[in-house]
Amino acid sequence: MPTNIQRRSILKTAGFLAGTSLIPSGLLEAARGIDAPRIALIIGNSKYPDSPLINPFNDASAMGKELKALGFDTQVLLDSSLKDLGSAIQAYSGRIAKSKAVGLFYYAGHGVQLAWRNYLVPVDANIDRVDDIPKQTFELNTMLIALNKAQNPMNIIILDACRDNPFGKKLPTEQKGLSQFDAPNNSLLCYATAPGNVASDGAGANGLFTENLLREMRDPEAKIEDVFKRVRLKVRLASKGQQIPWESTSLEEDFYFNAKGLNPQDIEAAIGGSK
Repeated sequence: MPTNIQRRSILKTAGFLAGTSLIPSGLLEAARGIDAPRIALIIGNSKYPDSPLINPFNDASAMGKELKALGFDTQVLLDSSLKDLGSAIQAYSGRIAKSKAVGLFYYAGHGVQLAWRNYLVPVDANIDRVDDIPKQTFELNTMLIALNKAQNPMNIIILDACRDNPFGKKLPTEQKGLSQFDAPNNSLLCYATAPGNVASDGAGANGLFTENLLREMRDPEAKIEDVFKRVRLKVRLASKGQQIPWESTSLEEDFYFNAKGLNPQDIEAAIGGSK
C-alpha cells in the first residue's frame, strides 16, 4: 500500500499525464484511494411494538443493494433482536479484522442516549424504566472498541438512529437523539442529524438522509468527504434547516464509494433489476 508521500507523487504524476494516453495501467487505480476488500453490515429496525418506524426497513434494504453494486460484501439484518444484533456485530468485527477490509456499518432505527452513552434499540426491547436501557439495548461503544482492536485500514460508521420518541408513551426520554462522540482512528462517523437532534423518518420510500446518501455515493469523482458534504447540504435545504447531518472523521486515506468509476445510470439499472 503506498505511503502518503508516495500517493501524493502518484497523484502529481497522474495529473501531469492527464489528457494524454500515457497513464500506465494501475496508476489511476492507486490514485483512486485505499485499495482493500470492502465489507458492510447493514441493519434496519422498523417493527418496534410501541413506536414503529416506516423507513429503516426500506433504507437498509436499499443500502444493501447499493453497497453490493459498489463492491461491498454485504450482510443485511432487518428487524433484529438484541441477540441477533450483538451476534452480527461480533461476526462483522471479526471478519474485518481477519481480512483487513474497509468496514462499513450502517444502522437505521431507534437509538437513545443515556449518561452520554449511545444505545441502538433492537425490536424486542421492552423498556419500562431507564434502568432497562443498558440491559435491553446494544451499547455502541462495544462495537467501537472491537473496531479499534480490528486494526483494519478504515471504518465507516453511519447512524440514521435519531428518530424521535423511541419508547412511545411508556418512557419519554429527556434527551433526544444520540450524544456526540469522536470517530475512532482511521474512521469516519456520520450521524443523520446533529447530536442531540432528531431525524425525519421521511415521507417517501426512504428517510431523508438515506435517500440523498444513496444518490451521492454513486458519483465516481466524489471522495467520501465530498459525498457527506453534499448530503448535508441537500438534507438541510430539504428540511429547511430542521435536520443537518453531522460527521466526525479521523481518516488519513482517500476513499471513493464508486472507486471503479461505474456509470451511475448502470448502477441504478442493476439495482432496479435486482431481487
